Amino acid sequence: MSRAKGFAAEDRAAKWLTAQGFEVIDRNFYDKCGEIDIIAVKDEVIHFVEVKSGENFDPIYAITPTKLGKIAKTAERYLQRRGFTNAYTIDALLARRNEFELIENVTI
Repeated sequence: MSRAKGFAAEDRAAKWLTAQGFEVIDRNFYDKCGEIDIIAVKDEVIHFVEVKSGENFDPIYAITPTKLGKIAKTAERYLQRRGFTNAYTIDALLARRNEFELIENVTI
């Protein structure tokens, strides 16, 4: 997938999350450990959201244990840098055409 398509999917995902009651507080956070697409808050819980989209395959298969490990390390660094002590979760937001599926608390 091209970078432009990825950013477009992330834009749609951020709007969808907002419509579901999330407050998007950061996007595309980069660290030496990795990158997090969307960081949002709902009910005082921070959600580190990995957005995956696919046209000819199910995007769930693009979320690997290696990717989740990098997200977990990056999330910890984000929390430390920002001084947050909130509960948090790592989520996957799957974009399939114009439909979204949020899988909360994805684990390794």
